[in-house]
Amino acid sequence: MHRSPVGLEFMTPTYSLVIPIYNEEATIAELYRRVSILMDRLDAPTELILINDGSRDRSLCLIRELHDKDPRVCYLSLARNFGHQIAVTAGLNFVRGKVVIILDADLQDPPELIPDMLELWRQGYQVIYAQRTQRKKEGWFKRLTAYVFYRLLKRLADIDIPTDTGDFCLMDRQVVDVLNAMPERNRYIRGLRSWVGFRQTSLKFERDPRFAGEVKYTFRKSFSLAINGLVSFSKVPLQISTYIGLFSAFIALIMAVLVLCWRIFVPSSPLTGITIVIMAMFFLGAVQLVSIGILGEYIGRIYEEVKNRPLYTLGEVAGFEGCKGPRLLG
Repeated sequence: MHRSPVGLEFMTPTYSLVIPIYNEEATIAELYRRVSILMDRLDAPTELILINDGSRDRSLCLIRELHDKDPRVCYLSLARNFGHQIAVTAGLNFVRGKVVIILDADLQDPPELIPDMLELWRQGYQVIYAQRTQRKKEGWFKRLTAYVFYRLLKRLADIDIPTDTGDFCLMDRQVVDVLNAMPERNRYIRGLRSWVGFRQTSLKFERDPRFAGEVKYTFRKSFSLAINGLVSFSKVPLQISTYIGLFSAFIALIMAVLVLCWRIFVPSSPLTGITIVIMAMFFLGAVQLVSIGILGEYIGRIYEEVKNRPLYTLGEVAGFEGCKGPRLLG
């Protein structure tokens, strides 16, 4: 059983590690082993904040056991599954350290990289994001779609969002305070940390394969996150729908001229009858549906914002004794 030196558990931590957990019972033991070795080697008190995002396996029980044997382990248990980005946000609301590090529980983000991040922080950088140079043991489709998405987002976004970066990063307390003060509900953390500014730099690394268990970011979830990031930081989709509308109007004008010419000069042409009418209807209908869909994405975000609900609800909190309490958004 691990115990901190006498009185250490009552000290305000300097470093805060934030790790969201969703059905990770197969990885929690190894995650804690590697992270605890790191915390023992750091030069200041450290807290480990685990956020149970409505897990349906034994993850919460294992987290409770870690908290009981190591006072550095704090945890939040959300009342249901709110999603990865909201779980990370909940952790950021509760951090007490001067330096905050976000990483995933599947050990694809190596904790051993954190000392290098801290060295860059000591050099004056306030955001250090880990940038992937290689994705080990990931399929070609996953690598291709990720490559295309990050470069598309970088090209279309209103701000410079670095390519090939996830949520694995180090942030200074000043940056975290700014993020916590932002009330928006559709949160794309890697975009928000770029938007806030401050002095930022990258740290290259090779992403390891998942240690154990099943992949939690399915294609559907990854696609939803991609759409969220694109819509949250770019107005280009709205402009595209306008361009498509203008293009369709131009095509319709050309078709009208062609039909008139065929009617006058080639009366027997089949393209002057029902065929071309159906083609025009399908084309214009597709354009309208695409435009409505794009507009709906933005209106849906407005709807979520004006409801003004809390970002999450908490079922259980432990390890934050003496904390004045987080700022709960909403």
